[in-house]
Amino acid sequence: MATAARSRKSSRAFFVHKPQGQINHRVQSVGPEHFGIVSVDCAKMRSKFFLCDFFGNVLIRPTVLPHTQADLQAAVTLVRQTMQEHPLHDLIVAIERTGTYHRPVQDAFRNAGWETRLVHPFASRQFRQPADPANKTDDTDLAGIFRATVNGFGLLEPVWPDDYQQLQLFARHRRDLVRKQAKLRCQIRAHLHSLMPGFADCFEDLFDYPAALAIACGTGSAQAVRDLALPGLRQFVGQSGLHCQQSTLNKILAWAQTAVAPTPPVEPRRQILANLEDDRHAKNQQILGLEQRLAHLLVRTPYLLLLAIPGLNVVSVAELTGELGPITGYANANHITGRAGLRPSRYQSDTVDRASGPLRRCSNRRLRNALIQIADNLINCNHHFHVQALALKQRGKDPRWIRVKLTKTFTRLAFAMVAGRSLFRHACCQERHYILDKLVEFHRRCDTPMSLMMHDLPMAVGQLPRSSFAEEAKPLHERLEQLRKRKRGPQPLADILPIVLARLGIHLVPSEEQDPS
Repeated sequence: MATAARSRKSSRAFFVHKPQGQINHRVQSVGPEHFGIVSVDCAKMRSKFFLCDFFGNVLIRPTVLPHTQADLQAAVTLVRQTMQEHPLHDLIVAIERTGTYHRPVQDAFRNAGWETRLVHPFASRQFRQPADPANKTDDTDLAGIFRATVNGFGLLEPVWPDDYQQLQLFARHRRDLVRKQAKLRCQIRAHLHSLMPGFADCFEDLFDYPAALAIACGTGSAQAVRDLALPGLRQFVGQSGLHCQQSTLNKILAWAQTAVAPTPPVEPRRQILANLEDDRHAKNQQILGLEQRLAHLLVRTPYLLLLAIPGLNVVSVAELTGELGPITGYANANHITGRAGLRPSRYQSDTVDRASGPLRRCSNRRLRNALIQIADNLINCNHHFHVQALALKQRGKDPRWIRVKLTKTFTRLAFAMVAGRSLFRHACCQERHYILDKLVEFHRRCDTPMSLMMHDLPMAVGQLPRSSFAEEAKPLHERLEQLRKRKRGPQPLADILPIVLARLGIHLVPSEEQDPS
């Protein structure tokens, strides 16, 4: 088996240049002296650029480029004039990647009709140090960017559709808000323990009881709770617009009878606690709105099919979609894990070959985190992956190795489903989740406006293969029947489901048992 694996590896094509950085064919078609490279070293408010031909002859000396519309247009005009003077028949623009500071320059040259490529700072540094080992300036950086581009390290950046760009932006913003909310929870618990020691221990999760938090922020001490007594607590909860069960109020009163005095000063701590809770509640509402937005964008992509896998929800799939981008950018599943750095590093010299080193450090860390998080969810919530993880653990495998192994299994499955736009039988889908039903339940829990749900559900039908229409209609039909049996209150979802079922090719017959009134 090892020999066969090595033979497959040795049969792969070996490239001196990175595939997305090759420019040799373009240089050969016009000639090296007629091929120009604009190198740009970007900063926050200004950049520096110069123009050379392929041989390194400087045609435009290093020039400061402020990030203003007039200066960017002047730089484009200068490059055009230089191309006519020398003459240059082809040209690319190589820009060093610097977070988001390079975007204005990249957009300006791209709108001018030139191909823009990005050079990683690691590559430009490696090509700068041999020539200027103890001298780091903007000019030497430009020279390093030029050498890296000539040697195939100026890489093309694919332009993603707008839906994928929005998914990535909203998913990252949501992740940032979740981290901030987690910090707020820790701060709330710390201040609450100073004011009301032992109060949080009365509940399995304090933040699942909004009324209890409101009482804590409003009273600030056990003595205040005792003074209100049961009628006062009921009135306080009612005025707050919340609902609380009798057992919860009894639990709070029982705690107050034995609680110790708070740490002074009480009133400033209570005000801080109330402010922190208001901030946490506001962030929770923002997260809820972002999740609705993620679902709205996810239904426009074929990644929606991944919801058929038990253990995956709308948020985790949307986050993965935002980091992966269009599936057409990957030739196979190994390219996904390769971009995430989920493969071992290798050291080989002569007869020494350490092929199973640690994971590669140079990778897309956000994509890696999204994949590992999905692997953890599948191990905990998917029976097939859970059994596989237990079997590997019994064989003595490292838990980190198990996560990477199951992540690669998932990426192969995900690539087949998304790239092929198909749903097929797999051991992890023995109890297959229904995509539309899961989407309806997500919108119900998030209290999504019906106008947005009316748009998302029919859009999701367009992503499903026609062979799955009959299966997807079953749980929706059952949900519709349950809604029709309920006589109390408005049921707007009952008006949406018939439209979705009609899209699936299911035509409903009016029930004769239904009350005509």
